[in-house]
Amino acid sequence: MEAIGRAAGDVAGVRLFGPADLGGSPRSTVLRCRTARGGSVVVKAFGTGPEALRGFAAEAAGLSLRLAGPELLGVDASIPLLVMTDLGNAPTLADVLLGDDPEAAREGLLAWAHGLGRLAAESVHRRADLARLWTTYGRGLPSWEEEPWITQDAAALLMLLSGAGIAVPPGLAGELTLIGAVGEDGYPAFTPGDTCPDNNLLTPDGLRLLDFESACYQSVFLTAAYCRMPFSTCWCVFTLPAGLAEEIEQTYRAEVAAVYPALAEDAVWQAGIRRAIAVWTVNATVALLPRTAEGDRPLHPTRRPVQTMRQLLRHRWEMASTLEEFPAFAETMRLLLRKTAGEWQVAALPGYPAFGG
Repeated sequence: MEAIGRAAGDVAGVRLFGPADLGGSPRSTVLRCRTARGGSVVVKAFGTGPEALRGFAAEAAGLSLRLAGPELLGVDASIPLLVMTDLGNAPTLADVLLGDDPEAAREGLLAWAHGLGRLAAESVHRRADLARLWTTYGRGLPSWEEEPWITQDAAALLMLLSGAGIAVPPGLAGELTLIGAVGEDGYPAFTPGDTCPDNNLLTPDGLRLLDFESACYQSVFLTAAYCRMPFSTCWCVFTLPAGLAEEIEQTYRAEVAAVYPALAEDAVWQAGIRRAIAVWTVNATVALLPRTAEGDRPLHPTRRPVQTMRQLLRHRWEMASTLEEFPAFAETMRLLLRKTAGEWQVAALPGYPAFGG
């Protein structure tokens, strides 16, 4: 940590001391360091493996757009590391959703949806800038936008079903191709990539986004699906009160429809959202189902309350089983529900604690 602090001080042009570990991930170390001027900054240092380097490139490029997140104070691509302004210890959206104040939770959700929508709208014309910045920081690695993850997930699902002895309904492969077209629908916008509740600070100055390690341009529907599912790739998943999911979805939609007027048409919006739900359900299935083979486990190692992987999967499958415009896919979801019903014996997802559970 001391070595990281010294290197970060050189980048920021100020002496740093007293590094405090804020956590991070297998790819990165995150420190809060005090400055000689009495303030503090946040330093994020990355590993040297391919995924860590891609995370660094995405975060450096995404923050350099200066559209959202903390202010970028310096970058050292040789280490690599970033120095950012310290946004303090404001509660996250996860904190208020798991708390006991329903109004704070509702306001947090609306701030989240409004902030993401505004970011998407403001970013529409900056795609070339992000590509240029990736060239600067990416060391020749493919960007997240170039990653064919939707196609890879579809292939993985077919293999997973075969390995589980589930007969694939006729037409499923073709439907997965149609579903995957949500990534090519002509409505791209910038996203930090991980817009889960714990990466959203509710500061006195409004919503501030954290974690740009997967920053890219993607279909606005893939972000909007987080409102309806909710939180497509996250651990902090409970159910929302009737009407609130729709309210936050419409808040996001109003922002993006200002730059993509076709999204004001219900037929266009609903078709896109439903394809995105299918994409994220496939993603969750291939990521989590193999990990439940030997038993259930919590979605987060330390945060409580939290649901289990099997609870989340059944919740996702139940929602996706209603996508009757894709009959083979919907039937696949019902097959998964039937196959796991007896053995898993898990409760349905409860509501978020802030709204009474």
